[in-house]
Amino acid sequence: MPDAARSTTAPSGRRGRRPAGQDTRAAVLDAARAEFVERGYEATSVRGVARRAGVDPGTVRHWFADKSRLFTASLGMADVDPSVVVRAVVDGPVDRLGERLVRAVVEAWDADAGDTVRLVVPAVISDPGLRALLPQFLGAAVLGPIVRRLDVADARLRSSLVASQMAGVLMTRYLVPVEPLASQEPARVAALVGPTLQRYLVGELPG
Repeated sequence: MPDAARSTTAPSGRRGRRPAGQDTRAAVLDAARAEFVERGYEATSVRGVARRAGVDPGTVRHWFADKSRLFTASLGMADVDPSVVVRAVVDGPVDRLGERLVRAVVEAWDADAGDTVRLVVPAVISDPGLRALLPQFLGAAVLGPIVRRLDVADARLRSSLVASQMAGVLMTRYLVPVEPLASQEPARVAALVGPTLQRYLVGELPG
């Protein structure tokens, strides 16, 4: 289970004295959250986070492999690696890309039975700064690399359509469970929803 996001809107973690290394990690996460909110996802750098936390960049990278992992950890999703999702989607035939995207996302959230979604998403939505950051992150670290591989027109529109569909799946599977979708196996959800994402990604859009 990932650590809870350490913000005023997220549930607090366990109380008591932490080991020194955990204090440093917590300071880095606090600095990262502040940098992301102030500068936006694209403009934030590992070096800037390190400077704000009073550590060297190597210390930040000791805890977090790259900026995308630092961002997900700052939201309380330390176990989520966006690059794994992207690789799972782009490695394979283009005509099944939508299905692979749905399956990769659902399997990632199913890893802890959806507890991360139920814990983190309400906290992010209730925080204006974090809420504004989420689309930037999705565009830069997840949907952007996928759409760029396709070299299609209207990439930004297509990304937003995909995001809207996946947000609906996550909502009705984990936050407000709607049966039978909520209890379907990831492969089944991918088979059902994937064709819609496929059209958003590579199909002809009206108008």
